[in-house]
Amino acid sequence: MEEKAIETDVIEAKATLKYARISSRKVKIVADLIRNKKVEEALSILKFAPKASSEILEKLLKSAIANAENNHFMNRSNLYVAEIFANQGPTLKRIRPAAKGSAVRIRKRTSHITIVLREMAK
Repeated sequence: MEEKAIETDVIEAKATLKYARISSRKVKIVADLIRNKKVEEALSILKFAPKASSEILEKLLKSAIANAENNHFMNRSNLYVAEIFANQGPTLKRIRPAAKGSAVRIRKRTSHITIVLREMAK
């Protein structure tokens, strides 16, 4: 007897920012605050969070909302942040002069941030 997997088409809207000039560690702190929150609540959290990544995430969330409304015809009042994650991007390596003619490597980290929005089940 074969069991067939039940396929449910869950419509989701995505927005991705690649090569953001901020460490993924710093982004994950704020991302954890808005995961599984309604869109309006998430926007207000990002507006007042005193972190460098909150401005970047706010802009990305607004982009995901626009994608949901315009491309997938989703209702803004039913949207919530289903997934949000920040992966490490390539590291820019720079050199700074140091004492006694030596050099110190500076690592400028980047990240790839993705936000996925879904509509709440009624």
